[in-house]
This record gives sequence, structure tokens and C-alpha cells, in this order.
Amino acid sequence: MNQKGGVGKTTTTVNLGAALAEAERRVCLIDLDPQAHLTLHLGIDAAAGPTVYDLLTDPDCTAAECLITARPHLSVIPAEVDLAAAEIELAGRPDRQEILKRKFEPLRDVFDFVLVDCPPSLGLLTLNALSMAGEVFVPMQAHFLALQGVGRLLETVRLVCDSVNPSLRVTGIILCMHEGQTTLAREVVADIEEFFEQVRDQDLPWGGCRVLKPAIRRNVKLAEAPSFGQTIFDYARWCAGANDYRTLAESLLDVPVAPPAQSVEAKPLDIVTVVDAVEVQRCPH
Repeated sequence: MNQKGGVGKTTTTVNLGAALAEAERRVCLIDLDPQAHLTLHLGIDAAAGPTVYDLLTDPDCTAAECLITARPHLSVIPAEVDLAAAEIELAGRPDRQEILKRKFEPLRDVFDFVLVDCPPSLGLLTLNALSMAGEVFVPMQAHFLALQGVGRLLETVRLVCDSVNPSLRVTGIILCMHEGQTTLAREVVADIEEFFEQVRDQDLPWGGCRVLKPAIRRNVKLAEAPSFGQTIFDYARWCAGANDYRTLAESLLDVPVAPPAQSVEAKPLDIVTVVDAVEVQRCPH
């Protein structure tokens, strides 16, 4: 999550999830952004079935019904633009902050990793993500204004910890579109690392947070891949961006992963589209 737009949230959710799936971990991606960019990034037609909007607003809709198999080991709960209306529709419900957590509970043991792509705001959709999550990752660019936003984001996490999810923790900062050769980037990264070092091991939701390595270098291939409905590993699997996300996933896999507990039958997707006069078969698995 990050309330600032254009910092790499969707790119990170898709490609980090795809890297974990390539390592044969069971991964679920949840598109909680009304722009539905994660859904578009993977070439998914949200009109093919129920989406996260239905999951949040329809009492009879289950998470298993919304699952789409996008790649081997990679499932998705897609979004559509109607999701923008969900916050208004849910405003009067007493359980409005915990609907996603409750609906996803039957699938908790099905996946090794669940990554939620949050919208660039701190509204009800983001609160639903924070209520069900165990960890928060913050994609950001090494710019001065991004530093100011991190402070507000941490306070939001503290409020959620004090109310609906006491176990929530901020695990890491993911530097995206990084240009490590610039003086500005080096100074911003140094400031972030110094801040988290000062609060290391304190009784704060971000007391164990660190700047994750490697930084995701600025790479045009990462910007091109969504237009083909592909992850970076589909599009240019050995480019700098793919290598960075692959290495980042490997660092997360130091955590032991539980063996498969059960399986859920997800809907396969087989859509053929044309992008810039090039025929692309999307999600053949």
C-alpha cells in the first residue's frame, strides 16, 4: 500500500507474485483498486465472472467463486471499475472494515502467499486489506515527497492496529523505479534507513521494518509488459526488472512455507486479444 499513486504498487504485486509462483508457491493476488490495473496487467477479462466488487457487496458471493487461474500456481481475484461504488454501498454496514477478511477466511490455508494491491487512498477498501493482512509492504520512489507520505501511512497502520488488527506489521519498503546513481536517491534511502534504525525493535507496528533489497531498478520493460497482459517473466524474463523481482522473491522465501493443505478449483482463463496488431494468447493455463 501507499496513498501516493504511480509508485509501483501494481507492478510490484503482479511481478513479485509471479516470481513466487514461478518458485512453485501457491499465490493469490487480490485486485482491490477500482482502476483494476492488476486485472488488466494479467490480461484478465473481469466480465468473465464475479469480481472483488461482488465479493464485498453480495452476501452470497464466495471468494472461491471469484478465483481465476492466471498462471501456474497463480490465482487472481479480479476487479472492475464498479468497485469505486463499493465504499458508498458498504458505508452503513457495521462489519464494513472486515468483509474481505471474513470472506477470504475459508481460503487462508489454500495459499502460501496472498498479495493485495491497494488503491492510492486510505479509504474503506484499503482498511479491508489492512484488516486481513499480516504484513504491509510499501512500494515507493526515492523522492522527498514520498518520505512525507510514509509518515502518514505509518500512522494509518497504527490506527488499524489499535482497532481491528493488532497483529499488523509494516515489514518492508520496496524501492521502485530506482535510480541509485543519483545523489537524491542515495540521500532519501539513507534517511529512510536511519529512521527505521532509530525505531528498531521498539514496540511499534514498524519496529522491524527495513528497506528491502534489491531495489527495483527503473526498467522500460516493466512499463511495457502490462500493455501485452503479461508479467515481466512472460514478457522479458531476464531483463533487469525481472531479475530484481526474482531476487526480491528469493529473499522472502527464507520464511518457511507450509505444505499444501487443500485445493480449490479456480476458473481457467483463455482469452485471445490483439494489442498493437500483435495477437497475444493470455492466461493459457
